[in-house]
Order: sequence, then structure tokens, then C-alpha cells
Amino acid sequence: MGASFSLSFTDQDGFSSSSSPSLGDLPESCVASIIGYLDPPQICKLAKLNRAFRAASWADFVWESKLPPNYETLVGEVLSFVPEKLGKRDIYTRLCRVNTFDGGTKKIWLDKSTGGVCMSISSKGLQITGIDDRRYWNHIPTEESRFGSIAYLQQIWWFEVDGEVEFPFPPGTYSVFFRLQLGRAARRFGRRICNSEHVHGWDIKPVRFQLWTSDGQYATSQCTVSDPGEWFHYHVGDFNVENSNSLTRIKISMTQIDCTHTKGGLCLDSVVIYPSKFRERLKQRGYLKCAKPM
Repeated sequence: MGASFSLSFTDQDGFSSSSSPSLGDLPESCVASIIGYLDPPQICKLAKLNRAFRAASWADFVWESKLPPNYETLVGEVLSFVPEKLGKRDIYTRLCRVNTFDGGTKKIWLDKSTGGVCMSISSKGLQITGIDDRRYWNHIPTEESRFGSIAYLQQIWWFEVDGEVEFPFPPGTYSVFFRLQLGRAARRFGRRICNSEHVHGWDIKPVRFQLWTSDGQYATSQCTVSDPGEWFHYHVGDFNVENSNSLTRIKISMTQIDCTHTKGGLCLDSVVIYPSKFRERLKQRGYLKCAKPM
């Protein structure tokens, strides 16, 4: 039986010159029940095997199990237009795209493999002390940001960045990060270079990070900003969501307000919110800076 199945792979539509059973003979409902245990990329790969797998890969009950439990609320929040009777696979596909909302200051998407909700808040969506004074801060266009620009700090005494977001996050545990870089990146003769001319003051005292939620959760930590020329995710803290039917309000803060010295040369891209299990991905790629709890 197993040998017969392997021979049938050569036919995209599941037909075989042999009278032995093939994968194409499996009932569509049976195939759908099987592939429902796989993750979305695996389902899409198996859809190329034959007609039965291709048809089963579009089954609504398969994709509804991959979508967040409050996906209908998410659709209303981030998709401007959704055709009637749109299949669950199409909904999953649209939510996996990077969708912009709140005046272009926030982006949200589903992780293609897990269906986890990810969010990014641009520097223009944050409250930055001194941002309107060009002696201190400037918005600089760059291809290294999802938003096409970053906030660059030349020099300041009182460093404070605050942010707030209210969103119907699905149940789960989430981690919050500031995406930062010391030094200003540029391209010269096709090569990426980093200008560290204004970098100073960050090794004297660590930056303090804080996180609050509307249901009373709180986290605080501190970390020294270091390693010019590379983007890092500085971990602020984690929060947990239990009720998918309500909005979760989150406040975040990053401060270094010791006015005995100035600090400068910092690029602020965004605040990002990922499912907490993504921390390991960032760590493996060398993008994570773990702050010490206070």
C-alpha cells in the first residue's frame, strides 16, 4: 500500500496507471481533517499534491482553527473592505499581510506560521520629549524601517519616550520591545555604513523601560543601550490577555532622565508587540537585548 501511494505522487491530479489506491482517492473531508493538524505553510505545500489536497486546503473549518478566536473583530479593526462570504483561507491571507491603521502610525499582521498577532507602532505614533525641536530630534527617511522613517536623537538632557495603544488582542502572552540602534546608518558606494559621531552618554546610566496595562499589569526593567550600528529589540516586559472580547490598553515608557549628562546618537524606529514565544526567534538571530527587571 505504501509503495502504491509513493508512485502516485508523480501525477499532480492524483491519477495513476495502476489500479492500486492513490492519494487522489482519499475523500476530501478525510484529507481536510488530516491537514488541519498542520501549520499553514505546510498546508499550502500539500495543496500542490493533487486535486483532493488542493480542494481540502480551502476548507473553512481548516482555516478557522488557524485564525485567532476574535478574528472577526480584527477584520473590522484593520481591513478597510472585506467582500461578503470571503473564505476563511482568504481572511487568513489578508490578515497575514502587513495592514496599516491609525493614520499610518501602526501596522498589524498575523505570523504566517502560527497565526499570532504582531503589531508595530512607529516613532511618529509615540510621544517623544523634544521631538519638535530640531536641535534634539529629527525624522529621517530610511529603508530600514517598516514605516519608511525613524526618529534620530542628536543630543538631549531629558530623554523620555511614551506610547499607548488600545487593541482587541486575542488571548495569550505578549512581549513588548523598543527597536533601537546607536549611530546613524547610511549607504556609500552601495555599502551600509554607520556614523557614530553623535553617540554618547548611554554607557553612564541604563535606560529604564516600563509597561502598564488597563487591567493592572505592570513591568519595569533597565538596560544599557550599546553596540552601535545594529538594530536591537530591547525587551520592555510581558503582558497577558485572557478575554478576547474586550480591548486591552497598553502604556509603554522609555526614559533616561539623569540631567547630569547629555546623551545622543540614537535611532528610534518603533515599539513592537509579539507573542512571547517569538523572543526565542529574536535571540537566535542576535536581535534581542534583555533588560534586567527592577
